[in-house]
Amino acid sequence: MTAREDYYVYVYIDPRNYEKFYYGKGCGSRKDIHLKDTGKSPKARQIAAIRKAGCLPIVRVIARGLTQDQALLIEATLLWQLGKFTTNLVAGHNSRQIFREHDTLHRNEPGFDFSRRIHFFNMGNYEHRCWDDCRTHGFVSAGYGARYRDQAKKLQAGDIVVVYLIKKGYVGVGRVLAEAVPAREFRVGKTPLRKLRLKAPKMLHDSDDLENCEYVVRVKWLVANKQEDALWKPGLFTTQLVRASLDNQPKTRRYIEDNWNVRFEDLLAEGE
Repeated sequence: MTAREDYYVYVYIDPRNYEKFYYGKGCGSRKDIHLKDTGKSPKARQIAAIRKAGCLPIVRVIARGLTQDQALLIEATLLWQLGKFTTNLVAGHNSRQIFREHDTLHRNEPGFDFSRRIHFFNMGNYEHRCWDDCRTHGFVSAGYGARYRDQAKKLQAGDIVVVYLIKKGYVGVGRVLAEAVPAREFRVGKTPLRKLRLKAPKMLHDSDDLENCEYVVRVKWLVANKQEDALWKPGLFTTQLVRASLDNQPKTRRYIEDNWNVRFEDLLAEGE
């Protein structure tokens, strides 16, 4: 059965200042029904104020020939754009599911400014970086220049990181909690890294040099095994890169899921 295409989206405009104060959707004479509203809603109060000034709201159809679903989406988009200045009490159909929250344009939002991803992350046991420190204190890190630092900075909150220990195998799966910061700024609880007894003695190398210092990413571990319990078999994905995507590595993902009782699809969906 073909969906009806007689819906439209309309706007109410205050003739005193030409500000839009209400969006709606409907068919037939729906757009005019609010003119009879005598209630106490913000919309009704504004219409009353316009009438008191000797005017009537300007009512205009701005999209027509729509299905109901199309009208709902257009209405929700316009309401989101109008934001806190609208007199609508409901911000459109399913708007919380498909539109970002207001007052969040100053930060990246998972699901809007980037897609959550599954990252391979290469770790080694060196004097400036140690897996035992990472699993104990909840982080991964990379440093010594933009080539490595920038890979750590690509991890976004909500992403899933799968840690590979060089020459050992896979040792951990975690959820990124916060973006990379210089090691001197990272804290475990209220304790800065420099006050922890780390196994990597040079973790805070070049701490005054933001180009070359270590960058640390906070992680909540879902799996964090000792290196002697690393997961590996020939044919699993690996690379010399610090970070790579596991999105297109189904064989490796399935092997990790089967052995560690995790489902990446569920992990990515959590918190949406």
